[in-house]
Amino acid sequence: MAVAWPKTDLTTYVRAYRQKSLRVLETIPEREIAALIEVLETARNHSRQVFVCGNGGSAATASHLAAGLCKEGSWERETRFRAFSLSDNVSWMTALANDIDYASIFVEQLKNHARADDVLIALSGSGNSANILRAVEWANRHGLLTVAITGRPGTKLGRLAREVISIDSPHIGHIEEAHFLIQHLVTYYFAEMA
Repeated sequence: MAVAWPKTDLTTYVRAYRQKSLRVLETIPEREIAALIEVLETARNHSRQVFVCGNGGSAATASHLAAGLCKEGSWERETRFRAFSLSDNVSWMTALANDIDYASIFVEQLKNHARADDVLIALSGSGNSANILRAVEWANRHGLLTVAITGRPGTKLGRLAREVISIDSPHIGHIEEAHFLIQHLVTYYFAEMA
């Protein structure tokens, strides 16, 4: 026997979720996004490496941002981005997690590739992930410019990074939606404007 889903309740849920999401997206801080664009423009113009990292949904956004900068943000440009997601090398990450510890998966990659004046963009909804914090601490000590894209203001990550974009919401889904929009705002600025 087929279950009859209460369609009215489902559409009500969808509408309410969407409205909450739109309210959060409206709070994305424009000045901080402009500052991130300037950081990335400087990195591109000086051929500096841009590293991006995150866990879970933030890992997907990190991959999307790195790919977007290298594709849309560099398409038919003489000066191109050198962007790399630390969340993408599954063999290396799982070897580090298995043989050392999960908190080392990003910092150990930075030790191989990063140089002073490169950029590290760390995405974390909670702002408390040990592997993200360890990478930002190392990057700060070694002269990288660190950018946090995080959840509510005042997270550990937000206090640690040099540049911070915070999304003030208690709902991780809305935070991640805002982070995804931020990476598109940045990528398409370079595709359409710069």
